[in-house]
Amino acid sequence: MESATVKERIEATVPDSEAEVTGDGSHFEAVVVSPAFEGVSKVKRQQMVYKAVNEAITSGELHALTIQAHTPDEWERARKLRVTSG
Repeated sequence: MESATVKERIEATVPDSEAEVTGDGSHFEAVVVSPAFEGVSKVKRQQMVYKAVNEAITSGELHALTIQAHTPDEWERARKLRVTSG
């Protein structure tokens, strides 16, 4: 599986999301930003993202997915912190 495929599946499943996905073909990391995460627990956010790739995980096509799920405001704050501390 390619990073672009994982990205497409996430963005098609999580409403109004933007995803950045990196990986090696079976292990991936995703940063997902969506207003749909407002007021949603971290566990529920991850469940929303996993729903997009569950079939690939079940089939073994995708072995692991590490997720960072943020609202747009959380992501903006995190980016500002990186700029000021980096």
